[in-house]
Amino acid sequence: MAQSEIARAITTSREYLTEQPDKARSRDSRATAVLGDGLSVRVEGPHGWSLVTDMGAGVGGKGAGPTPGWLLRSAAASCLASLIAMRAAEQGIALSRLVVEVDSESDERGLLALTDGVPAGPLRLRTAVHLAADDTDAAVLEDMVRWADEHSPVDDAIRRSVPVELIIQAG
Repeated sequence: MAQSEIARAITTSREYLTEQPDKARSRDSRATAVLGDGLSVRVEGPHGWSLVTDMGAGVGGKGAGPTPGWLLRSAAASCLASLIAMRAAEQGIALSRLVVEVDSESDERGLLALTDGVPAGPLRLRTAVHLAADDTDAAVLEDMVRWADEHSPVDDAIRRSVPVELIIQAG
């Protein structure tokens, strides 16, 4: 999709939701995970989308696919890259380079429940954005990245305490 088409789609969506704010809230598509062999898990979603995760050998997996933690980091990286590209399209900035790297630091004792008080998830995330655009001041690019970071749904979900409802149907 061309940059102008992206900008036009965003403008159309903003206008629609401004006129009909009751249409803005919706239930997001479901991800359904089914355990396969060992620790391999197939996740299915809408439109025939699917992916397979696996855990590393250190916890009994075969390492045959990405881990759920890596998918979290990849979701953060790709969401931020998408938001930066959307904002660039809106502002008429042609990016010549955009690379977003997300890594994290974790303490495996949390995953394995070895020590009270050690979180099972990442202790911190680090995001590095490398971008360039001809004839665009670095300050403009930095503002664009900060805007995208503030509006990234994945980064928001990571930063904000999101209520989680757990439903268990056993037997």
